[in-house]
Amino acid sequence: MSKQDKGLGAPQALRHADHKRPVTRREFLAQGFVAGSATLLGPTLFGLFADPRAAQAALSSDLEALKSSCGIAIQGAGKIPFICFDLAGGASMTGSNVLVGGQGGQMNFLSTAGYNRQGLPGDMVPGLTEAAPSATSNGDHTDTSLGLAFHSDSAFLRGIMNKAALGTIANINGAVIPARSDNDTANNPHNPMYGIHRAGADGALLTLIGSRSTDSGGNSIAPVAMVDPAVRPTKVDRPSDVTGLVDTGKLVGLLSQSDAVAVMESIYRISDARLGTLDTKVTTDAVIKDLVRCGYVKSADLADRFGDPTALNPSIDPQIVGAAGIFSQAEYDNDSEYRMTASVMKLVVNGYAGAGTVTFGGCDYHTGNRSVGELRDEKIGRCIGACLEYAARVGNPLMIYVCSDGSIDSNGAIDNTVAGRGKGVWTGDNSSTAASFFLVYNPAGRPQLMGGTVQEQAIHQQIGYMRTDGSVETSATPASNNVNLLVETVVLNYMALHGEQGNFATAFPTHGLGNVALRDSLTAFQPICNGTIA
Repeated sequence: MSKQDKGLGAPQALRHADHKRPVTRREFLAQGFVAGSATLLGPTLFGLFADPRAAQAALSSDLEALKSSCGIAIQGAGKIPFICFDLAGGASMTGSNVLVGGQGGQMNFLSTAGYNRQGLPGDMVPGLTEAAPSATSNGDHTDTSLGLAFHSDSAFLRGIMNKAALGTIANINGAVIPARSDNDTANNPHNPMYGIHRAGADGALLTLIGSRSTDSGGNSIAPVAMVDPAVRPTKVDRPSDVTGLVDTGKLVGLLSQSDAVAVMESIYRISDARLGTLDTKVTTDAVIKDLVRCGYVKSADLADRFGDPTALNPSIDPQIVGAAGIFSQAEYDNDSEYRMTASVMKLVVNGYAGAGTVTFGGCDYHTGNRSVGELRDEKIGRCIGACLEYAARVGNPLMIYVCSDGSIDSNGAIDNTVAGRGKGVWTGDNSSTAASFFLVYNPAGRPQLMGGTVQEQAIHQQIGYMRTDGSVETSATPASNNVNLLVETVVLNYMALHGEQGNFATAFPTHGLGNVALRDSLTAFQPICNGTIA
């Protein structure tokens, strides 16, 4: 009896004497040396789900351990989140907002003429008893609710208090740096983003972000010596910029997030097992295998952290928007600057970006009245307060730096409209009344100033001082008349919050802040974390 030809079984490869050895995937597939992808992936991957030891719902500990070696950033790199508010146009920081005094600190009051120059009429100067003090005022036109002293009718303060809860306010402190900068120009090197990154800040998705498509991410430029083109800020000024950062593919959606993570883990494990037995016959065999392994680890990590759309989208974060949110739904829907602020704070406070800049235009408000500036400052204050409140709700510390290109002054004329609040009309640019300030939120309690006495602490809270006429004393500190050194001072204070000010000279070897003793005098706060955030 003759044998019937049963044909060639699917696993049997075709070895043709008249064909060259297969080298392409198509040739391997045509000759049966490899099977189609459906044959491999279907039963092999999904069969692994029956074994919980092979694939788990959340990213497994062994894959978590590989993330660092694969260059996947830890959330926020363990550093304090940092947001810069860049106020384009020359905003009024001093007197009417943050108090700046003489050599003794904020409460070493200036002359009436000096405060008049800063927009305060004679019946509103700090130190004068108030006829009807506000709820948080000290009764003398000063308010220290935030640790840093503000004028009791400061528009920044009103805005911050509108958005930050009392528990949040109790854990905030700040410092002010009187310092000149040129008026109405983006060429002031105010932006500290690159310096903050060099100090260690990084993000799980992005290193730096900013609301403008510039090299600094803001209106002002960055000091040239600090710029690192490799970490140029990514533009983020709306929720769609945030949600567009990560694409986890169609797998998340076809499956639940946990199942999608399990699939990614299974792919990694199958590939890792196969790579262990494969000789690529390439001299960089180990490097190639590591790249392949890390690619799968990164895919699994993305699905694990960002497969849930609520992880990134500020528009559906109940802590940000809605009945219990920082912004009401109407505020959020109708105001692009609130959405811009929410987008940046969502990424930075959660550690998805190391640091970010929020730029506000329209701060050149010497418009012949006071009302425009008051309303603008209160809006900015609300956005600052929103960031501080969000940090409190997330449970992370936060440093906020507020700067502007130049400043303005008043000639003493009064705006008695409701919005003008009976204060001095802003009449022109004046860089001599300028200053920058920063606020720090610490979940563990209000940051503590350097210095062993109240007098020493007052000097650390005001880094530099003003003359009695309300102008910056340009010889007070290296930062007083040099914007590059102002940024270095801000970065020094960021490092000091981690207890790392001793590393400043190494990180910035060409700095201009003098010796250790001088740098200590330019430092406001004691550390709030030991090197990194736990």
